[in-house]
Amino acid sequence: QVPLVESGGGSVQSGGFLSLSCAASDLTYRLYCLAWFREAPGKERLRVARIDLIGSATYADSVKGRFTCSRDNSEHMFYLQMHALKPEDSGVYVCAADRFCNNEYDYVGQGTQVTVSS
Repeated sequence: QVPLVESGGGSVQSGGFLSLSCAASDLTYRLYCLAWFREAPGKERLRVARIDLIGSATYADSVKGRFTCSRDNSEHMFYLQMHALKPEDSGVYVCAADRFCNNEYDYVGQGTQVTVSS
């Protein structure tokens, strides 16, 4: 198992900023595509952002221009910076690792709660 541990969640007001981190302790971390998902009650799980092996990222339409993800392979870290947060961004943010970059995620973290109040 490659444990993934998220941190950085919290409560902010609409328009605020949060930065999430995902730490992994595996020497082959650099070989995984990585993604952030959001889970919220009554809503489908949303892949918020994904980053490939060379650092190219894609985003859900609802967060484009506001969220930025990045990775630091040397530190085994994966980040999500969230600007201009909206109440609909609230949820549990989970990081996931995809060994073959085929959108089948082999490892998933426990998640960190993000709450945005209006």
